[in-house]
Amino acid sequence: MKRKFVIPALLMAVAVYACTSPATENAAATTETAATSPTTGQSGVQDDVSNPNVVQVAVSSKDHSTLVTAVKAAGLVDALSNAGPFTVFAPTNAAFDKLPKGTVEDLLKPEKKGDLENILGYHTYVGVLNGALLQDGLEYDMVFGGKVKITKQGDKAFVNGKEIVATITASNGVIHVINDVLLPPAK
Repeated sequence: MKRKFVIPALLMAVAVYACTSPATENAAATTETAATSPTTGQSGVQDDVSNPNVVQVAVSSKDHSTLVTAVKAAGLVDALSNAGPFTVFAPTNAAFDKLPKGTVEDLLKPEKKGDLENILGYHTYVGVLNGALLQDGLEYDMVFGGKVKITKQGDKAFVNGKEIVATITASNGVIHVINDVLLPPAK
């Protein structure tokens, strides 16, 4: 009769021990660590072999530090680091300097994040606008804010009347450098 109680008790003890074994504790600790560790998006991927994406190209340009600061403030670094493809009409620092005094500083405030996202989205197209797609009279819907219009004067291309002064190919799209900030149409 004693054997009937000993075997189930022994099996129960093994089951309890297995549930509290170090492997289970380690798994619980790993799950807890993963839940509390900060996540890293696409911008956190380390890759020294591939061509730079549009964000990495902008970061490496001394003429686009204001744009990079704005992209970071708007929380768009990961989005623009993804596969895309994207076309970014990238205003230079000098372009931002043309805005009324205090405009950039105001847009960088956390409470203005939505406005900043809209303005930056008006500089971004999902797809690659190059060559035949930069023809006179063509219009394109931007990520936020409406359409931009391409015009040509000889060999020069313009977006909303602002000259494209350089074009840089990135791994996930193309950057067209402009010397003015594009403002979305009034709603």
